[in-house]
Amino acid sequence: MVITKPANEEARIIALDKYAILDTDPEQSFDDLTLLASYVCETPIALISLVDEDRQWFKSRVGMAASETSRDIAFCSTAILQSDVFVVPDALADERFRDNPLVVSDPHIRFYAGAPLINEEGYALGTLCVVDRTPRDLAPDQKEALQALSRLVLAHLEFRRNLILLKEALSDRTKEEHERQRELVHVQETLMRVLGLRQPPKSASAG
Repeated sequence: MVITKPANEEARIIALDKYAILDTDPEQSFDDLTLLASYVCETPIALISLVDEDRQWFKSRVGMAASETSRDIAFCSTAILQSDVFVVPDALADERFRDNPLVVSDPHIRFYAGAPLINEEGYALGTLCVVDRTPRDLAPDQKEALQALSRLVLAHLEFRRNLILLKEALSDRTKEEHERQRELVHVQETLMRVLGLRQPPKSASAG
């Protein structure tokens, strides 16, 4: 499967890297949203997929054993090119996906819906997606709910990144303060040595 990449692909990958989230451990805040997406859309599979240079990696997953797949077979590779929820009602009836390994073999995807995670700079980092093994569609309220949950996923991503930046800033500030403290101690020690050398000799005691 030949995939089309976003026009801003190079900058998009750089933006994704800045979140420092790829290959991190599961986090409850993301898992809760994935579970809600599965429940609201009534699908056995829900994923938070982040589309890296050559793979899609799942920050959170429900009903899926794999932690990542190759990007060239990922439905999310197409979903990140959209500005709205991308829906495939029946993958076997869609010439873009009918021969896809994820369709003809495990997990046997038939239905897919993915809401792109587009940050404030306009970069699509990945998707919040739901998957079913039978053909179907989303009801309008389910589609709206999926979009709302995708915005919450993005909010958690931003919060997490800002927290990392804050910790780094505090760490740098602490290092600077320690460095200034060492410099001050060095100046004080040097000053004491100089003053000690310049003290006049004590006069001999009268006896």
